[in-house]
Amino acid sequence: MTMDKELYKLINTLPLSELIYRYPLVSDFLANMRINILSKDMAFPEILDTVDETIEEEFGISKIDLPLHLYEFLMTFNDTCSGEDELSSLTIIGGCNKSGQAENISLTLNKGDVAAIVGPTGSGKSRLLGDIECLAQRDTPTNRLILINNKELTEEKRFDMNGKLVAQLSQNMNYIMDLTVREFLEIHARSRFSPDIQNTISLCMDCANGLAGEKFSGDTKVTQLSGGQSRALMIADTAFISSSPLVLIDEIENAGIDRKQAIKVLTKKDKIVLIATHDPLLALSADRRIVIKNGGIHKVIETTQEEMRILEQIEKMDNTMQQLRNKLRFGELITEI
Repeated sequence: MTMDKELYKLINTLPLSELIYRYPLVSDFLANMRINILSKDMAFPEILDTVDETIEEEFGISKIDLPLHLYEFLMTFNDTCSGEDELSSLTIIGGCNKSGQAENISLTLNKGDVAAIVGPTGSGKSRLLGDIECLAQRDTPTNRLILINNKELTEEKRFDMNGKLVAQLSQNMNYIMDLTVREFLEIHARSRFSPDIQNTISLCMDCANGLAGEKFSGDTKVTQLSGGQSRALMIADTAFISSSPLVLIDEIENAGIDRKQAIKVLTKKDKIVLIATHDPLLALSADRRIVIKNGGIHKVIETTQEEMRILEQIEKMDNTMQQLRNKLRFGELITEI
């Protein structure tokens, strides 16, 4: 890995207050190493001059090497699937259904692809999302195998990559933190080392309000957001802050947001998107449909040109329904369709 000389220089020269402001994880590093901060006006190397020598015995680290260890600590969180680990494809190798019958399927998705997962309630759509989320290696009830860039993952690689690769948006998005939307976005943006945090927050807010039915401000508490607003915020966060290249969505149609625009936002960021859905608009908007039956992948259907023409009619019907919903929301009478 090529060393980020600029980051290493900042670690050695910036006052600690500024370093923590730019990289909040520095506070975690100092706490883990039990380093007492006498003054945040001091640079990191100056603080080390005040550190007790017992730190070398306790952690087996020389004080002179601590700036390098801090650099490596920060890079661990900043290094999200770069270089040889960059995700270019995801392959699902079939296992078996609830009856033990083989799925006999191999499906590869590339960056920018959208796949809809369809099937009756209880058929196993969420199980497939779960297999992908945990990067299953024949060790789940379905016995499926997930390949990254056409390769099986070692245990070390699998559990190291899991949190970096996958962002999942579930049906229920509940917040328990006492933060405003702006504070929430700023904390996440800083933890991801976003180069222009204020611009990133602005992009997220514009995107989220474009998706949500009712707009909200950066001063709104995240605990006050409705289900639709919460989902809109997390889609915007996933698109503009999260570096995860693989996005799993469970029944976005129930969120009360502009669902087709949400998918467009995510695919513009070169992400692989899989959506479990009952919505014909979303299903036909995808490149292909993974049909689930009795807990297994029954078949995969490529979206046809005829279906694309039908999709245009569905979109017109959906626009009409949306106009009716808006009239009802704002107390208007329905006089025509």
